[in-house]
Amino acid sequence: MTSTLTLQALRRLRTTPGGQLDCRINFADGPGSSRPVAYVERELQPNGISAYLDARKSGARSFVLWADEDRTARVATLVTVSAGSGRAQFQVVSPQGEVLGEITRDQAFHRGLRTRWTVGCPGSPDALGYKGRLFWWCVWWLCSPLLPLIIVAALFGGGGGDFPRGPRRIKWRTGGQVPLEFKSSGDTVHLNAPGLDWRLGAALVALIPSFDSWIGDPWDRRKD
Repeated sequence: MTSTLTLQALRRLRTTPGGQLDCRINFADGPGSSRPVAYVERELQPNGISAYLDARKSGARSFVLWADEDRTARVATLVTVSAGSGRAQFQVVSPQGEVLGEITRDQAFHRGLRTRWTVGCPGSPDALGYKGRLFWWCVWWLCSPLLPLIIVAALFGGGGGDFPRGPRRIKWRTGGQVPLEFKSSGDTVHLNAPGLDWRLGAALVALIPSFDSWIGDPWDRRKD
């Protein structure tokens, strides 16, 4: 059975103590079963927000998945192993220090035409996924000269101000199977493989939107 994890922005949610949380992750394993399972917050270093924003330019990310709004327990933590030169490597770690999985992002045109995401779990072969289909990327670039007009129409056309974005769907494949899939509509990760740790999927569904382009609105880029 496929389970889904969906990222929901919570830019106006404030808790006491601790200030603002960034996002909530909802889990569903059937119709009508959606429920919150984690709350996402950037994990800032001693130098604070400015240091985080500087580090994220090279691809670094760091955030905590809390079990509840009051931050009483961690579900998992995502840490950067290395970042720079078009590649960023992350680990998802349990509260006990167990490595739940590793995620690698290779930027487009560094190791291929499309951004490549690699997900690895202990004891399992790596799964490879590419951002968008080549056909839709060709369509996107062919239409790119019209982007300024499309953006203006989105701003002033009464459509809610949603900006067009390039293809974002990702399918991970390994051994002829598709254990994971990210769907850009609703920022949702589908867990198709039985036994796949949902905490790894939760970290992934929070991580991918943080790499949205300038047209998007990455949740971890806020300056307060």
